[in-house]
Amino acid sequence: MILNFLEMIFMAECWEEVLQVRKDQEGIMLPHIRARQQLKQQIRSKQQEDNSNPGSSSSLSEYVLSYVDTLLDLQLPEEESKLNEGEMVSLCAEFLSGGTETTSTALQWIMANLVKHPHIQSKIFEEISGVVEEGRQEVREEDLQKMPYLKAVILECLRRHPPLHFLLPHSVTRDVTLGGFVIPKDTVVNFMVADVGWNPRTWEDPVAYKPERFMNKEGNGVEAFDVTGRKEIKMIPFGAGRRICPEYDLAIFHLEYFVANLVLNFERRAVDGEEVDLSEKQELTIVMKNPLQVHLSPRWK
Repeated sequence: MILNFLEMIFMAECWEEVLQVRKDQEGIMLPHIRARQQLKQQIRSKQQEDNSNPGSSSSLSEYVLSYVDTLLDLQLPEEESKLNEGEMVSLCAEFLSGGTETTSTALQWIMANLVKHPHIQSKIFEEISGVVEEGRQEVREEDLQKMPYLKAVILECLRRHPPLHFLLPHSVTRDVTLGGFVIPKDTVVNFMVADVGWNPRTWEDPVAYKPERFMNKEGNGVEAFDVTGRKEIKMIPFGAGRRICPEYDLAIFHLEYFVANLVLNFERRAVDGEEVDLSEKQELTIVMKNPLQVHLSPRWK
């Protein structure tokens, strides 16, 4: 109770806004959660009916398991109870915002670098044009596997501009000696994601934006590279270990898909007389301090 009271004091100016955000989350998500719960109850009743009537047919095979289903079924072992509605709203909000915010931030940095380095933008367009037949204005999922330079551009952005510069705090489970320093058990530690990707001992000219560093010697494929930290730690934009982002594959796919279709359909150029400013600003994620402004030209008439 004391901590809640202190939060209201120190966050007085934005407390009403915080409460409104929470109210909006509940207004959007609770109807869906309750509807899903009702559907699950109907399905259970249908299953019981089918079990008692072996000859009856059912369309239960069409039922698709959702994230909300896993929350509704989750049993908390210590409390011996299920999640309440407030907890499910919070988890759904984290699930949605955690994926969208970081992906949109990464997309912002990619577009900024494509404007700052037009030769990279041109090279991506050439690669896309070699895969997508003339007249088609959409890059499909199956096309992405044939675009190694596009993937190199995505990886270079995640190295140079990770949306989060720190991971979630971790606790040391036992005494550890690292680099001559003793880190006692239960110490809370964090990892500076950005510094890992900017390490000059690992990366040549780490400040430069060079997608080619991820290409193989022949230049026709991406060098096998581990972004999970399982084999080596050269960059960990999604974290590492058991707490790694569970959707890192999906995030990379979304970035490839969005960037490919944006580049295929539009050319972006810097506003006359202005340089693209890559200064950073700390918000929920690390965003551009000065929003990107560009000339946008459709490639198709």
